[in-house]
Amino acid sequence: MPEAGNVLAIDQGTTSTRAIVFDRRGVPAGVARREFAQHYPADGWVEHDPEDIWRDTVAVMRGAVAEAGLSAADIAAIGITNQRETAVVWDRRTGEPVHRAIVWQDRRTADLCRRLVEEGCGPLVQRRTGLLIDSYFSATKIAWILDHVPGARERAERGELCFGTIDSFLLHRLTGGRVHATDATNASRTMVFDIHRQDWDEELLALFRIPRAMMPEVLDSSAEFGATEPDLLGRPVPITGIAGDQQAATFGQACFEPGMVKSTYGTGCFALLNTGAMPVESRSNMLTTVAYRLDGRTTYALEGSIFIAGAAVKWLRDGLGIITHASQTDDMATRVPDSHGVYLVPAFVGLGAPHWDPQARAAVFGLTLDAGPAHIARAALEAVAYQTRDLRDAMVSDWSASDRATSDALRVDGGMAANDWLCQFLADMLDLPVERPAVIETTALGAAGLAGLKAGVYRDQAALAGAWRCDRRFEPRMEPGQRARLYDGWLDAVRRVRRER
Repeated sequence: MPEAGNVLAIDQGTTSTRAIVFDRRGVPAGVARREFAQHYPADGWVEHDPEDIWRDTVAVMRGAVAEAGLSAADIAAIGITNQRETAVVWDRRTGEPVHRAIVWQDRRTADLCRRLVEEGCGPLVQRRTGLLIDSYFSATKIAWILDHVPGARERAERGELCFGTIDSFLLHRLTGGRVHATDATNASRTMVFDIHRQDWDEELLALFRIPRAMMPEVLDSSAEFGATEPDLLGRPVPITGIAGDQQAATFGQACFEPGMVKSTYGTGCFALLNTGAMPVESRSNMLTTVAYRLDGRTTYALEGSIFIAGAAVKWLRDGLGIITHASQTDDMATRVPDSHGVYLVPAFVGLGAPHWDPQARAAVFGLTLDAGPAHIARAALEAVAYQTRDLRDAMVSDWSASDRATSDALRVDGGMAANDWLCQFLADMLDLPVERPAVIETTALGAAGLAGLKAGVYRDQAALAGAWRCDRRFEPRMEPGQRARLYDGWLDAVRRVRRER
């Protein structure tokens, strides 16, 4: 029989749910994955069916354990990582959602957010939560559900309804309804959590009209969250780690020292800079957030959030039909010497950091009669690097103000990081080495690391850092003049999309 000590990571993302079994060395031993439906009931609205997510989660858990040739007896612990900010409200007794989950990309509450900004609420929210007022975060999504589902607000005030991000919803289901909790990283993305006091903020809950009775208990990222129902895997398995996907990726990339930066490329792109025990207030429209919380001690980060990265490649496939598989973009990008002056600004659901413009919409600029599908595909990949440059420049500006240096390389992960051409263009555009790890599924690896620490599978953070391995390092090789010209063209395209707002 295999030695006990494996960790099962549930990675619940925006377009798919996967589970990965990691062994003691942090090497994947079994993987299972399922895509699920996206729902777009109106312009700018994005929803998920929580029941789809639940069914897929159970299926991939069982599938990954089976593929690894293991049983529940071989699994020491479970870690959960999840799409952040996506809001679910469900019945505390039955576990039944009262509405579809409202996804982090959803913009239906943009007008409410704009009104709150105009009323001068921004400084209070940023001071307490580290966030800017935006429909990206959970608070206005919760309020919308309470206002639009008949009887929901009254039921919430009576304590009959639970709110949670996806981790909290899954935890409630996995434990048979016994546990309503989350971790500090997910709580920090709701816009009603005081990241300094590490507690729900009564003033902000009142501002967004959210009853405290529906909020989950907030625990460390590595903690005893309960155990699964026996029938799910054959016996109860402890759940000992939870973190939002980007914080989990930061942990999986072993970015444990202040100044270290990672960038994850999935549906969106998210860069986090570890600032240690010091929360740095951004002057560049970055977010101050919780990187992780261990043994009651909080590590903070500066974060830049891009809403569309891999989703633009999906649009090339499903919207334009110029590719049939995402991997084709690598070949298309190398087929042409440059983008032929074509720029794609992927503001399909508005622009995230550092612009925070929910009204912006996607556009392609620079098309000529001799521009073709390869140029558009290359422009989609280039846009990921340009947006990463936007984020890094802003974060370095904030961090440098504290007289601290950033690391001398950017660690990348996520599905798009498998694209060699993109990694090289990132290095060229940032004028910074880009390091791709041997285990590219660092989001799931981070969840496994957090769970494994509490379960005793991994000794400490130093052991996790020592296990990190670089698969390939991409060195910048673009001439400074070319880099400046390309980036200036990007900035001009963004100005056009924003119409100088």
